[in-house]
Amino acid sequence: MSSSSSSSSSSEDESMSEQSNELGLDFILSLDNVPSKLPPHLELFKTRVLCNNDAPVHTDTVQYSGAYAIMGVDNSVRLDSFCENFKVEVKRLTDSDIEFDMIGIDPAIANAFRRILIAEVPTMAIERVYIANNTSVVQDEVLSHRLGLIPIRADPRLFEYPENAGDDKNEKNTIVFKLHVRCQVGQPRITVKSDKLKWLPNGSELPCEDVKPNAGSKPKTFTSFTCSQDSLPEFSNNSIGLTYSDIILAKLGPGQEIELEAHAVKGTGKTHAKWSPVATTWYRMLPEVVLLKDVEDELAEELKNKCPVNVFDIEDIGKGKRRAKVARPRDCTLCRECIRGGKEWEDRVSLRRVKNHFIFTIESTGALPPEVLFTEAVKILEDKCERVITELS
Repeated sequence: MSSSSSSSSSSEDESMSEQSNELGLDFILSLDNVPSKLPPHLELFKTRVLCNNDAPVHTDTVQYSGAYAIMGVDNSVRLDSFCENFKVEVKRLTDSDIEFDMIGIDPAIANAFRRILIAEVPTMAIERVYIANNTSVVQDEVLSHRLGLIPIRADPRLFEYPENAGDDKNEKNTIVFKLHVRCQVGQPRITVKSDKLKWLPNGSELPCEDVKPNAGSKPKTFTSFTCSQDSLPEFSNNSIGLTYSDIILAKLGPGQEIELEAHAVKGTGKTHAKWSPVATTWYRMLPEVVLLKDVEDELAEELKNKCPVNVFDIEDIGKGKRRAKVARPRDCTLCRECIRGGKEWEDRVSLRRVKNHFIFTIESTGALPPEVLFTEAVKILEDKCERVITELS
């Protein structure tokens, strides 16, 4: 009896389950088309960082492609939509820095671009210093370190990495500078600046051996140039020199002297910071300031006075009334002064950051123009992507 009742109940459960599935399918098929965009509150959480009085919220980015599948929204990254939404807008360009907006990218890509600028765009920097005489108070190693940090005005794209040519220091991988300064006895103390470094287009002049050469033979030096660098066509429009001529290297007292050669080679910032082409580069998300309610008259004046960077203006709306408006949201530093003073201000003003809109600033050391740094970083990022595709294919 128990066996019979057990099989009977099992068949009833299966029948009910099938009926339930059929009813569920009928219900789904009877629904209207699912909307292809998120509700406003979810769209806000997905695309904005909300800066509350105590801390920012919704700072993470949603990467999973099926995160909103239940609402019929595809969260996957597609090439066509990326190309349609991605934009770069240059806001300011000078000889030393550039500010531009990069719109439609993920924070991870933005940070990768920043890291490439700092550590992977090559420049020329002094790597080896051969000191013939140094009687100043500055130690040899300290003087060498200071020389290494001097930005050199030379296009690294015209040079080879030193390891590509082995130990042979030639006109294609080495730039030679000479420094020879003496403070005569009886003279006042002098300041040695970077303008005393002179470019030697023919290569090293210091003999690399203590043995005197035979009569009529040329002494062996630290480089093996086959021709003068200033005779090469690639350097005709790209003069080599120092970016700044007023960098203090040392101070010499009467009777003191410095004589040395400095050899610059090509390298990247991930090897040493002296090869980093940027003084600094950073980004920030675009600030967004939204007035949730009309702020009028005395409150409008109070709100304007609250902001230390003058984001708000006051407009006349007629009948003797005045209303606050957001005039310069880009200047907002999100100090949150405008929402301090009670919950009523948080109900009036909303501070946000746009998650896929980055304001980039690149400050060049002067080794390369800032617009060239941007294009070189893009090329390096492109090469990285191609390597990934090659490895996966």
